[in-house]
Amino acid sequence: MSLVIPAPVPDITLEPAIRNSFFWPDINPLVLRDTLRLEGTVTAKRLRMVAKRAMTEVNAELYDYRAAQMACGFKTLADVPADSIDGESIKVTSYECAVSSMTAAMLAERYPGNDTTDKGSQKAEIVESTVNELWRDARNAIHDVAGVAHAIIGLI
Repeated sequence: MSLVIPAPVPDITLEPAIRNSFFWPDINPLVLRDTLRLEGTVTAKRLRMVAKRAMTEVNAELYDYRAAQMACGFKTLADVPADSIDGESIKVTSYECAVSSMTAAMLAERYPGNDTTDKGSQKAEIVESTVNELWRDARNAIHDVAGVAHAIIGLI
């Protein structure tokens, strides 16, 4: 006989949209949870806290961009002229990608395994590599919103 315990299903009433500042789009934690394929161990409260931190960081990095766009008369990011894919501005899509990548990176940094065996060390290396890629993705998405070329810098 075996017992199967299903993963917790997030309750939409417990995860309302995270309201952003006036220029930037709100973030839906349920969409974020689905996009990041988060397991049930990430509680609604933790996801909300980390997503708000990511939104704060992305907004801060794009502060000058927002000021320039507002000076041109645009009230929201969705108002800024840009191509659209699937009915959504690519600027908005890039913003959401930046927030989701940064959220995923922050969560991955906070959930390292406690396994100290060789397998645990290998897993830690994989997680570290993934976190680095997520931070890179966040930076690239921020540059996409701002219309800045991606910079690749290496040490000689």
